[in-house]
This record gives sequence, C-alpha cells and structure tokens, in this order.
Amino acid sequence: MPVSRMPSRIACLQPSATVILAAVGEIGRVVACTKYCADVVPEIASQSHTILADSWTANAEQIVAAHPDLVIASVPYQEKAIVEILKSGARFLGLAPKTLADIYGDIATIAGIVGARERGEYVIAGMERRIEEVRARTIRDPRPRVFCEEWGKPLIASQPWVAELVEAAGGDFVGAAGRQILAEEVARMNPEILIAAWCGAGDRVPLEKIVAERNWQRTSAAVACRIYCIRDEYLNTPAPTLLRGLAAIAFAIHPEFFPCTEGIRQITGVQSSTAANLQR
Repeated sequence: MPVSRMPSRIACLQPSATVILAAVGEIGRVVACTKYCADVVPEIASQSHTILADSWTANAEQIVAAHPDLVIASVPYQEKAIVEILKSGARFLGLAPKTLADIYGDIATIAGIVGARERGEYVIAGMERRIEEVRARTIRDPRPRVFCEEWGKPLIASQPWVAELVEAAGGDFVGAAGRQILAEEVARMNPEILIAAWCGAGDRVPLEKIVAERNWQRTSAAVACRIYCIRDEYLNTPAPTLLRGLAAIAFAIHPEFFPCTEGIRQITGVQSSTAANLQR
C-alpha cells in the first residue's frame, strides 16, 4: 500500500488492536484507545492519546473528536455500537477472531494496513514457535481435564483460542469453548484443573466464593487445590499477549515442567465455604 494511503491516526476500540500495533512497531499511529489498553500496552500511557469507549459502547462524537483515519474494533460488539462507529465516517476495520488462526490473520491484516507486513509475519511466527515449543514439552505426558471460564454469571467457558492453548500446554479442555454452561455440568465433568479469567476482572476473581457457591468442593481440582485465576487480559486479549496466558496455563497444568509466572493466582485450600489464597 502506498505510504500516502496508510492510516496515520488510528483509534483502537479494543486492547487487542493496540497490542498488535505495538508488536509490529507501529504504536505511534494510535491517537485514541480505550482505558483498558494501558493494562496490556503500558507504553501507551506515556503517549498523548484520547480515551474512547470500547467496541461495546462506542460513541460517534468521541471518535469524530479524535480525528482518526481508521477505527479498529473487535468483538464483543453491540449493534448500536457498530452504528456509532459507522456514523463517525472513519474507515472501519472490524475483527471477530475465534481461533488462533483467526488471530494470526488479524495480525497480518493490521500489519499490512500500516505497511509492516514483514514485522507482522515475524510476530506470527514467534507466536507459533512458542506454542509449539510448549506442546513439544508436554506431548507424552498425562493430560488432565481442564475447565477454563471467561465469565461467571452466567457461567461461560473460555474462547476457542484458549482451548487451543490448553491443549498445547498438555491439558484436555472440557466443555464447549465460548458457550454458556451450567455449574452442575462442569461438576459432572469433574475437571482436574479449574481456571478463571473473567473479562474485565483482572486477577480479582473470587475463587473460594465461586467454588462454594457452585458446590465444586468435591471436584478433583478442588480436592487437589488446583484452582487458579489468570489475569483477564492474558487470556481474553486475542493478540500476542496470549503468550503470557500460555505461560500461566502451562504452569497450572504442568508445574513440574514450567515455572510459576506473573499473572496467576492459586487457591491453597478448599473448605465448605472459604479457603485461603496464595498470591503467586
């Protein structure tokens, strides 16, 4: 794409877009983003930029005021949010990834738009290589049953890309990825490892409370105290940030092979209603 046609002022309504632009060396093009972007791209906090509502609550007036020549948004959307984005009159790139392959495609797309195609391919290759390195270390070992959730009320299993990371880290993902499920169904599947990464909750999921309220005390995961909270942005940001989530998942599943990493918190005991936590 000729340089004159490349966007120079980008508004990111989802942290994943900001992460991808940073990864391909084009963070300087971001003139507006959400308040959540700094959680995964700390350097954005030191730059001059406008704070916008996200893909769920987009506001046309805010977007127009930032004067972007490209808006990038990603699921989850509300129909009225898409209308607001379109009302702004800026070019719009909408992403809806479900799998790792989709995420690689999004990285390639964004990199191509900003003239960083080679850097995008480098980032994708790095992600693929790291995932395969983890897979190779666990391929011959027992595969514990893992349930991972992205929301608590209603209870929703994590997205397909998380299921792929669980499989790569040596676990068997139980339940239908990205679908709502009853707590009773999870109990019947008797996961050996439970992971919670709630959207927007950071690392503040109340592990002991949800175990007690859902009557999960007798699951294999609870008996063995293998219940974890992983930082929301490490598993729910479809971008290179997922490698941090992979490291945390790998530790949760195979601590004998992988070191404890930042962004993961483990329950230390399960009683009838409460348990102590260990901050890792």
